[in-house]
Amino acid sequence: MEALLGKTLDDLKQIATSLGFPSYVAKQIANWIYQKRIRSIDQMSNLSLANRQRLSAIYEVGFVEPSDVQQSVDGTKKYLFKVGSHYIESVYIPEADRATLCVSTQVGCKMNCCFCATGKQGFSAHLSSAQILNQLFSLPEFEQLTNVVFMGMGEPFDNTENVLKTLEILTSEYGLAWSPKRITVSTVGLIPGLKRFLAESKCHLAVSLHNPIPEERKELMPAQKAFPIADVIAEIKKYDFSGQRRVSFEYTMFKGVNDQPRHLKALVSLLDGLECRVNLIRFHSVPGIPLEGTTMPQMEKFRDDLNAKGLTATIRKSRGEDIFAACGLLSTKKLEQGNS
Repeated sequence: MEALLGKTLDDLKQIATSLGFPSYVAKQIANWIYQKRIRSIDQMSNLSLANRQRLSAIYEVGFVEPSDVQQSVDGTKKYLFKVGSHYIESVYIPEADRATLCVSTQVGCKMNCCFCATGKQGFSAHLSSAQILNQLFSLPEFEQLTNVVFMGMGEPFDNTENVLKTLEILTSEYGLAWSPKRITVSTVGLIPGLKRFLAESKCHLAVSLHNPIPEERKELMPAQKAFPIADVIAEIKKYDFSGQRRVSFEYTMFKGVNDQPRHLKALVSLLDGLECRVNLIRFHSVPGIPLEGTTMPQMEKFRDDLNAKGLTATIRKSRGEDIFAACGLLSTKKLEQGNS
């Protein structure tokens, strides 16, 4: 059966029309799913019994509970979801003043960044808007959520249509009515999807940068060949990030690879004139990947030097490393192989 979860109001209007319902029924259905978060069409009590039966003959609400959860010593939780014949992971990160969910947009990833376990897994499937939203709606801690980051498995702008539908539902009045300021979408820099996101959404943007020198970045991130980082920056500069919308750059630090004075100089030059933040990230070792993380004292010096050059730079706190929930560690490769 097809899920009603993940349908926009326009989608629901088309469904209502196709079933011969009055057009206002679409808004009633949206209210039941997104605001009341019911689990069954039978609970839609302001729809007639006949209409509920017609609707449930073709559709279901579409919530799928997590199939497993692991908890870190720091309180981070990694949830496993079954999506069709595949599996994905999402990460719940509680803090004193906020609670963030890191969601996945694909099973695996095509980008093949050499330092990422998800990239090493390879690509299996795109997630539908229902499967993306289900990671939020089926979360036991849903009521505590303050923020969502699209930084889990997959490249969001390789699945642009479903990501944009998800963002519409999260921020629209008929959906969760969240402020776009609560949502950040990450990308390696796929420009077609980036353009649509910047034009059609007001959510925050995070760009996986990791090396400002083109030839060196290409070795880390194959996407650099098709979408050079300089072109990505040029596209971003067409939009105003001086107000409430933010752009940040993710920079995982590797010893001797991207932490040298030449990288600092190139990074300052690349981001010149752009209102942004640089998030320095500690590298978490991935089996089979011959890279070593920069030491914390070196990271702190790199951060201080960037700040001295006029860039805002911070070191992101690492969470959930003991359960492989930290940046770059998400992978369902073993489950996918066992399922094939």
